[in-house]
Amino acid sequence: MTTPPSPSGRTTSHRLFSRGTFLENSRVSEILRAETTGGLLLIIGATVAIVWANTPWADVYESIRDVRVGPESLHLDLSLGTWAADGLLAIFFFVAGLELKREFVAGDLRDPRRAAVPVAAAMGGMAAPALIFVLWNLGGDGGLRGWAIPTATDIAFAVAILAVISTHLPSGLRTFLLTLAVVDDLLAITIIAIFYTDELDLAFLALALVPIGLFGLLVQKRIHSGWLLVPLALVAWALVHESGVHATVAGVLLAFTVPVLRRDSDPDKPGLAEHLEHLVRPISAGFAVPVFAFFAAGVTVGGFSGLADSLRDPVALGIVCGLVVGKTVGIVGSTWLLATFTRADLDDELSWVDVTGMAMLAGIGFTVSLLIGELAFGQGSAREDHVKVGVLVGSLTAALLATIVLRARNRVYRRICELEERDEDSDGVPDVFQHDDSHPS
Repeated sequence: MTTPPSPSGRTTSHRLFSRGTFLENSRVSEILRAETTGGLLLIIGATVAIVWANTPWADVYESIRDVRVGPESLHLDLSLGTWAADGLLAIFFFVAGLELKREFVAGDLRDPRRAAVPVAAAMGGMAAPALIFVLWNLGGDGGLRGWAIPTATDIAFAVAILAVISTHLPSGLRTFLLTLAVVDDLLAITIIAIFYTDELDLAFLALALVPIGLFGLLVQKRIHSGWLLVPLALVAWALVHESGVHATVAGVLLAFTVPVLRRDSDPDKPGLAEHLEHLVRPISAGFAVPVFAFFAAGVTVGGFSGLADSLRDPVALGIVCGLVVGKTVGIVGSTWLLATFTRADLDDELSWVDVTGMAMLAGIGFTVSLLIGELAFGQGSAREDHVKVGVLVGSLTAALLATIVLRARNRVYRRICELEERDEDSDGVPDVFQHDDSHPS
């Protein structure tokens, strides 16, 4: 498969994970820096919860998590843990929806050839873990309800680990991880809406379309006053919550109404979607996700014997194998098949070892995996504790394996980054972005 001739008359072959434009590369780097900070806060919140839940003061942690607040007349007298899962994660999915829409409307992934790689990888990276989980739980004891738990990738956690590794990965590969995780989030929330909605109230769902429509009308007219948009978003969230669909779906629906492109078509200024993303991302990465992690990760393990008992549950084993093996096999396999059938080659800087390392890193499935586990088996159940153990063990194992692989490549890419920095002109744009005909800046 080849690209059309470049302006210089040369024909260039299609490359997987090739370098994006300079503006897109800079934007991805900015997002990853924000997600790194949020991921580190997420890890801190989860660690505090796990340690606290395994001390003599575990009952204090549980009592705080189970405190109910909110108006009972509106059926919103929820526990703090539920508020974190249903409310704060809606902010997370709003940002994910904005990012996804921008990538496919104005980002490098508006090119179908570029979009095909992360989309195929995300689908393969969800199908393989689900299949492995099902194979572990073909017993009829109710475990199959959790088939979607190992399908999700936690971008904040993964990027935080990537920052700790200090890997100088090429921008195309970092963009791949970011976009794969965003598509993964969208597929995960679709699964939640379809498969984990027990009772559906169509009247409330129809009513939710009113504030969502008004929100969309305002943002299409480029009205972005918080005094108008935030109340509409809260009403939409409450109505979706009342409809029986998981309330985080409201965040994605609201995000999809936000326009990406500017009316004056000025490429040097951000569109409304990017503007709102910059405003809301710090709240999502710095507060919403870490607080959810604090309330969701607290599980009483009970020492090594308790850990061993939890891992005897086929549900926990399915999660661990799905995250560690399924994610790697699914992502690498689907990418290899795409490359084979399109006759596309990896970018010259990369090898399949790099793709494998990133696929292992995508096996970190924390935030959404814990959310799906809670929806599948109920908050406070014994099996939910086994889910938490499986998610934690699987995510940590995937992170460890990815660290081993990517650290081995660290020195190579450090040299490449140093050479590119020497190649930078006075305009601040590396020459490779200016002279690469296939990716004009």
